[in-house]
Amino acid sequence: MTIRATTLFVGLMLASASAFAFHCPADMKKIDAAISADPKLSEAQMSEVKKLRAEGETLHKAGKHQDSVDTLAKAMKILGI
Repeated sequence: MTIRATTLFVGLMLASASAFAFHCPADMKKIDAAISADPKLSEAQMSEVKKLRAEGETLHKAGKHQDSVDTLAKAMKILGI
């Protein structure tokens, strides 16, 4: 019984990790679309959004998906999405 529970737990952890991996590109597309719509942001805010977007992509490529999702969420908050 313990082996089954452990196997289930490990399987769920792996599934959630891959879900984050697929979530990052969707968030990046949302940010890109919002940037191209010329949002009413200050120059400093736009600079911060672009920095966070680039950092999120770097983290995604490095396999740090939760950090990527968190970083991209900060950019989306500034953009109001």
